[in-house]
Amino acid sequence: MILALIIACEIGFCVAILAGLAMRYIRGNKRLGAALLLIAPLIDVVLLVAVTVHLVAGATASWHHGLAALYIGFSVTHGHRMIAWADTRFAHWFAGGPAPLRTTGREYTQRCWGDFVRTLGAASIAAGILLIITWWVDDPSRTEALTGWYRILGIAVVAEFIWALSYTIWPRKAAIVVEISR
Repeated sequence: MILALIIACEIGFCVAILAGLAMRYIRGNKRLGAALLLIAPLIDVVLLVAVTVHLVAGATASWHHGLAALYIGFSVTHGHRMIAWADTRFAHWFAGGPAPLRTTGREYTQRCWGDFVRTLGAASIAAGILLIITWWVDDPSRTEALTGWYRILGIAVVAEFIWALSYTIWPRKAAIVVEISR
């Protein structure tokens, strides 16, 4: 049941964003578009409450509950950036906005370090949620499946760190454009 709710919340999150951007750029209704975009974070609150109520009601935690914590942490820290990414493309496709730029060099490296900080924040939020749920349920036999998620969160942070470090050492180069004259 919780896995289905997580999937439904993820789909709902994406639908809210796409519907909000479609209203803003395709239909020209900025007010409704903004309202739909504001629904996306509320979906995270619904998921958090549902997971907590499910566990407090006596359910035994599974990997699904840990996935919900990870999803919420990722959504909180990366959600705004995902919306901005989609917003830039919608503006370009439907409102004559500028084409999205591919960052390179120092700018891309800084973006990678920003992603590292966001991933560290997502892992911290997810770990905090897992810790609070474990404390609240107060039954180690029912929350044992949540402890494995700390290692997964650590792996995600280390992977993001290695990614950022690699682009610090070997910055992304600009694409070479070759013009052929006749």
